[in-house]
Amino acid sequence: MRQPLVAGNWKLNGTRQSINSLLQAILGGMQDVKKAEVAVCAPYIYIPQVAEMLKKSTIAIGAQNVSEHESGAYTGEISAPMLHEFSCKYVIVGHSERRSIYQESDQQVADKFVAAQKFGIRPILCVGELLEERDAGATNNVVARQLDAVITTAGIDAFQQAVIAYEPVWAIGTGKTASPAQAQEVHAFIRQRLAQKSAETANAVQILYGGSVKPDNAQTLFGQKDIDGGLIGGASLDASGFLSICCAAN
Repeated sequence: MRQPLVAGNWKLNGTRQSINSLLQAILGGMQDVKKAEVAVCAPYIYIPQVAEMLKKSTIAIGAQNVSEHESGAYTGEISAPMLHEFSCKYVIVGHSERRSIYQESDQQVADKFVAAQKFGIRPILCVGELLEERDAGATNNVVARQLDAVITTAGIDAFQQAVIAYEPVWAIGTGKTASPAQAQEVHAFIRQRLAQKSAETANAVQILYGGSVKPDNAQTLFGQKDIDGGLIGGASLDASGFLSICCAAN
């Protein structure tokens, strides 16, 4: 039985004061979260603050990105051993914004996946298609390509210590939404793709949905057979809404 996971991605948001208030409010409502593991992925500079506030809680700490390099002349980058020192359990790799804005390739994402795992950090691997790719009927081809790059580089067994997040890029911040059936269809495809290499791994891996999950649609989404939780963007910045999403996994 796969445990649900709800991970908040704060993106480029937050101040010391706002994060303090947000986490205090989330911690105050965690007694109602009975089933899901909860994680928060903070901007790098706030990870020490988050780690200090969460050190006695069950909430896991995550980062939003990681370098594929362990050390060296890479100004501005943050490495996996650095994240490990601050107790990061998770790191997002291949987020649609990293792929589109910063032109990260499938191979670079795969290398980041490997770099994180080397230091015991679980990658949350994001995959998903653009609107024009969906309209062209290429969703499965795009997702397969993104998955296969990591399978080729890291091996199928690496997914035993990883999470996948399906992001329909066309449904993030656009006002468009994927129906629960549409989301389930792609989640099932992802699991089937992994099962071609290892049925055991495919059955065990958590696959999250990352397309504008809100308190009013979370329960229906999480009730789908192959959806094991959510990667939550804007809604994770509101403690009440985020807790409602976490409780939807109950």
